[in-house]
Amino acid sequence: MNGIVQLQLWQFSLIYLLLLIVIFIMKRCSINRTKLLIVASIKMTVQLILSGLILTYIFENPHPIFVVAYVSVMVWFSIHRVLSNNKDLNKRFKAVIALSIASSGLFVLLFFVCVVVGESIFNPQYVIPISGMLMGNTMTGVSLGIKTFRESLDGQRAKINALLCFGATPKKILMPFVKQSLETAMLPTINSMIGMGVVSLPGMMTGQILSGTLPTTAILYQIAIMIAICTMVTSASFGALYFGYRTLYDSKKQII
Repeated sequence: MNGIVQLQLWQFSLIYLLLLIVIFIMKRCSINRTKLLIVASIKMTVQLILSGLILTYIFENPHPIFVVAYVSVMVWFSIHRVLSNNKDLNKRFKAVIALSIASSGLFVLLFFVCVVVGESIFNPQYVIPISGMLMGNTMTGVSLGIKTFRESLDGQRAKINALLCFGATPKKILMPFVKQSLETAMLPTINSMIGMGVVSLPGMMTGQILSGTLPTTAILYQIAIMIAICTMVTSASFGALYFGYRTLYDSKKQII
């Protein structure tokens, strides 16, 4: 198989012309988010270029400290993004979310790299890109689950208060919301798994094929990473919701 085609800077720049289509559609539909689109595109470009430079240095100078530091930053950023959208949660709920994301991420990453692939946990070639895929999907899943949970509680506040007056326990009241929110958090990942290979060729598989990897090898890696992502999204969302909802009521079984 041929190696990947190296893009020249002028070739790469052409891709930004496609954003003109997006801007045209936004203007046509009176969607006033042109500035946000431009800012997001610039931030994405700068962040990825910086990441590329840092990763190039780490790959050329592999050291456990660099790998641990990079992964730690990814975990911190994922937790920060989830918590920044839920600033008014109590501190215990925030701690549960952070612990769920970090512990789930560490377990799934260790299992994938050390057990499935059979590489060292300090191998940047495997650990960093896999961590990125795991944390990115988990950040989205947990955010969606917490958002659904909070919106459901706000929309059913009157019903919750009525059930409390009738003597229902907080666990019996809140568990249906937890289950619904967990299902919502898992749904995007499950839908991706259902359509994968038929509707779409996922990013990891596409990248490996472009780099010259045999499609059969790329497929095995993609199946493995999707199962890992599904496991991490589910476990992190479950931990955040199942243990987090318990911080919403006091020792007298009153929802606070």
